[in-house]
Amino acid sequence: MVECTKKIAKLDLELTVEEWNLLSVGYKNVIGACRASWCIMSSIEQKEESKGNEQNVKLIKNYRSKVEEELSMICIDILTIINEHLIPSATLGESTIFYYKMKGDYFRYLAEFKTEQDRKDVANQSLKGYQAASNTASTDLSPTHPIRLGLALNFSIFYYEILNSPER
Repeated sequence: MVECTKKIAKLDLELTVEEWNLLSVGYKNVIGACRASWCIMSSIEQKEESKGNEQNVKLIKNYRSKVEEELSMICIDILTIINEHLIPSATLGESTIFYYKMKGDYFRYLAEFKTEQDRKDVANQSLKGYQAASNTASTDLSPTHPIRLGLALNFSIFYYEILNSPER
């Protein structure tokens, strides 16, 4: 599904609601499986480290780094499509908001496993995506619109998990 919807997105036309939902769901399914693998690997790695089992830790770190490479590739793939095709082709406020929200989401996914300056950089890009979506949503969508509510939820997750700012 991802490959087919990716081809449609690269046509540089305004996607229908059904098309951008298919693209979003397709990538969400792919990234969701990788994120779950990464979380499990990180948990197992911590347990093995606490046991002092260096051989297992080495194997787990190796596998976790492969999962991180895959996560990076998926995120970069969809972010390239969003930046080069979807946002420039968007003519409706609703779709523009949705794409900026996706941009915030996929940079947030990168921030979940990046470290140091790389984490700061992708977190900043995520913040910019969410802010752009939020600015447009506040004028173009009602407070109860599903996209605006989803944006508010994901933006709050970003503040809580990535920026460690639960008060926001």
